[in-house]
Amino acid sequence: MPHQKGIKIIAQNKKAYHEYFVEETYECGLALKGTEVKSMRQGRVNLKESFCMIRQMEIFAEGMHISPYEQGSFSNTDPLRPKKLLMHKAEIRKLSGLVARQGYTLIPLKVYLKDGRMKLELGLCRGKHLHDKRDSAAERDAKREMDRAIRERMK
Repeated sequence: MPHQKGIKIIAQNKKAYHEYFVEETYECGLALKGTEVKSMRQGRVNLKESFCMIRQMEIFAEGMHISPYEQGSFSNTDPLRPKKLLMHKAEIRKLSGLVARQGYTLIPLKVYLKDGRMKLELGLCRGKHLHDKRDSAAERDAKREMDRAIRERMK
């Protein structure tokens, strides 16, 4: 079977953009079992409560729920097991330093298929305070009102 070309988004973590300021994004691969890949291709993955940890210069995604594959039997794995992320050592060292010293958090933002391979978009994030969330909501509402007014004016 030929590889699929292009990008197909499987799941997004929209809550992360509400809870955090996303400073930088990184693309990394996922080390998965066969039934996990099949389940993810069906879109049965949840990123809402997930985060990433760096242990012994390796990055793991914690709390990423991949539902068990329906046709799988004994080969199904624990849905919440830590998934290893595949990145270059230099990038891991850089992220490790930022997380340790400057209070950043690593949050999975998106899971997608890129040319037939499962990829994860990892965000280097800083937490928002309550007033920041209110400001973001106010800006979003103001932009929506301006767009609506422009559309009405153009008619």
